[in-house]
Amino acid sequence: MNSRDRILGRVRRALADVPPHDGSYEEAVPRNYLREHGKRTLQETVDLLAENLADYRAIVHRTDTADLPHLITRLLAAHGSTEMLVPPELPASWTAAADPVRIHDRAELTPQRMDRVASVVTGCAVAIAETGTLVLDGSPDQGRRRISLIPDHHICVVRVPSQVVASVPQALERLDPTRPLTWISGPSATSDIELNRVEGVHGPRTLEVILLDD
Repeated sequence: MNSRDRILGRVRRALADVPPHDGSYEEAVPRNYLREHGKRTLQETVDLLAENLADYRAIVHRTDTADLPHLITRLLAAHGSTEMLVPPELPASWTAAADPVRIHDRAELTPQRMDRVASVVTGCAVAIAETGTLVLDGSPDQGRRRISLIPDHHICVVRVPSQVVASVPQALERLDPTRPLTWISGPSATSDIELNRVEGVHGPRTLEVILLDD
């Protein structure tokens, strides 16, 4: 008997008293955990999101619809970006005042070409206040996962309050698990064995989050 047979034999013995399953999963899974930690007003929830985003070293800005194009222009200029990557259906008004050349994400756009684009501008699906997390789901204003991972500078626009939730359980209720979900908590960061932090290894070195008043 080889190792595989021994392992499978142990699994079969461990499951010997488990009744067979008919393959259906109609019975709801009980979810009795807390849906959020404490009660907050909407403004307190948004403030908590901003605080936790900043704690993860994201740069947080707040603006309204009228000033959004000018804010994005200033952020791109400060980063020295001459090109910006945009998903297929990013609202045109968001970048209407921007000087950098727009590079639209298309299937033929290679990773090497994307790596030469300094900045990317996207929307988001939901933002989680308690964890300071942004979730992108590949919707047309967010684009494919790769566009939020290759450029060094990511500007992400969060609509407030419609896209802000308090907790992870509340976020999961809004998200479609069959979509390609990207969970972002701050800029890309990793540490070596001596805990020396390095940013930008697995994604953008700089994450700027714009909280846009709806």
